[in-house]
Amino acid sequence: MFLAAGQAGLGAATITSAIASSLAARPGPRRPYKTPAQPQLPNPHQSQERPPMSVKLKEIISYLDSIFPAHLAEDWDKNGLIVGHPEWEVENVLVAVDACEATAKQAVEQEVDLLLTHHPLLLRGANFLPLTAAKGRTVAGLYVGGVALYNCHTNADRATDGVAAALAAALELEDVTLLEAPLDHDEDGQPRGLGRVGYLPEPLPLKDFAAYVKERVPETPAGILVGGDLDGMVHKVALSPGAGDSFLGLARKAQADVYICADLRHHPALDHLEDGKPYLINLTHWASEWLWVPLVTEKLQAESDRQGWGLNVTASTLVTDPWALRL
Repeated sequence: MFLAAGQAGLGAATITSAIASSLAARPGPRRPYKTPAQPQLPNPHQSQERPPMSVKLKEIISYLDSIFPAHLAEDWDKNGLIVGHPEWEVENVLVAVDACEATAKQAVEQEVDLLLTHHPLLLRGANFLPLTAAKGRTVAGLYVGGVALYNCHTNADRATDGVAAALAAALELEDVTLLEAPLDHDEDGQPRGLGRVGYLPEPLPLKDFAAYVKERVPETPAGILVGGDLDGMVHKVALSPGAGDSFLGLARKAQADVYICADLRHHPALDHLEDGKPYLINLTHWASEWLWVPLVTEKLQAESDRQGWGLNVTASTLVTDPWALRL
């Protein structure tokens, strides 16, 4: 069951009160803020004895770096530790698509130690982080709540078991290859790059294929947009989760029958369809990428079980699309 984010927020008054109590008294919140006299950021999860079933954040980061290497990311991207300290102890992890006020609130309320997201919080930068702004409340709320924030963005897009791979698997595509030329290969010799191209087990009319997609991605209020001949047959599928109109040319070069992505703009889509296939299926950005969440949840949980970390990793089902209604 997916939950709507709505207008959920941490609340400036709540955060201000929590910060005040944190600075005025010990013990305060689960992780106190740094005071001016302290030479370095404390590890608020640190105790005299390490909890028997926990792991330091730096060990989780090392694992994430191994499956989503930094060199796979775009030059403009931001990936890594946004809030927290590598020495913090972690027992509970929440995985989500968006680093935003709603998922931060969810993480604090569930008392997790790490919020792992696909999207960065400060991709476009920020010069000010006051509590009157959502990003300021988010950062402050995470620190007061004792939650680290880490993200894997375009490095997860290109990974072997990344965002595009998750969508291709959900659609049960066969003979899957990359949409773009490989950037490199993983340790098993598998190519890594953006997008995927594969085949349906049996061809379907576009209208039926769109219904097939709808059954396999999370539902959102904005729904799915379909462009092209609804009776046209679809067999070869190209996809690139997230904003994808920059890959329209690659989808056509791949001779795909349909291209699935998100955030298609009017003119690129119109111009493309006037020249024929591939047909277009436009998901919301969140829906196109959410399938990575249970995938990485499972992978991190499995690694924890192998290493004896004792993590409890949970997939967030909070819908953080900005669109609340389609009329």
